[in-house]
Amino acid sequence: MNFEKYIQAGKTSRFGLWKLNFGLFRIIPFNKPHGIKISKLTDTNIETSIKYKRRNLNHIKGVHACGLATTAEFASGFLLLTKLNPKKYRLIMESISMTYHYQAKSDVVAKFSLTEDWLNENILTPLKETNVVFIKCQIDLYDTENNHISTGYTNWQIKEWSTVKTGV
Repeated sequence: MNFEKYIQAGKTSRFGLWKLNFGLFRIIPFNKPHGIKISKLTDTNIETSIKYKRRNLNHIKGVHACGLATTAEFASGFLLLTKLNPKKYRLIMESISMTYHYQAKSDVVAKFSLTEDWLNENILTPLKETNVVFIKCQIDLYDTENNHISTGYTNWQIKEWSTVKTGV
């Protein structure tokens, strides 16, 4: 399957984005029941969303903290994977932390962006001199009223597959 084709189509058309999300629901089944999906994708930006629906609510009828964290993780991880060749680089989340600012009582969108310069400066150039890099990504989450719901910080470990050592 040429997944790159679906990623490019997701950047240029609504139908392409629908097809991309359809495929991602099959590849990442955890996200499907929660409706976590990509709502916008460009070369440098991504927006992922989680619906305000019963399955995603906590005991006080707000979007659950774990749903918000997963939506943030998905945003940064997916955009990084579109910029790094997954056949050459392994990407693993080392840690995640969240700061919550406001209770989510509607759909929520996670926003993450990066530039080519940032990618080169923080990942590609350091990987020429070391086997592994750790990068921290900030993802901001907003509700439909543009309230800043939370800020997520994902720490990613990135290394070339050729340097990965696995146990027996």
